[in-house]
Amino acid sequence: MLSRQSRMRRGEDFQKAIRRGKRAGRPTLVVHFAVSGEETPLVGFVVSRAVGGAVVRNKVKRRLRHLMRERLDRLPRGSLLVVRANPPAASARYEHLAAELDSTLDRVLRRHESATDRQR
Repeated sequence: MLSRQSRMRRGEDFQKAIRRGKRAGRPTLVVHFAVSGEETPLVGFVVSRAVGGAVVRNKVKRRLRHLMRERLDRLPRGSLLVVRANPPAASARYEHLAAELDSTLDRVLRRHESATDRQR
């Protein structure tokens, strides 16, 4: 499970990540990534009804939280990350979700690093 201090709860944090951040998508999920401040990285999850019923949505959220716990150390300080599940996430195997999460994280982190390198 993802620790309490790493969970995104405030709507304005979700908005910052989605509106101002970098975005990378795969068929099962989309991640929005922004950096705001120097606090611990925050991760939020969006799983809509399009993914499935309550049981399915909660299962997808639990899987994503578990996967992010193992990858939290890859995020720089002050990160805001929103992971949005698409409908295919409901039937995706755990390994497939992990691979797609890694792929999207790699893409947004590379974009962030290249943007910070250009600013220097």
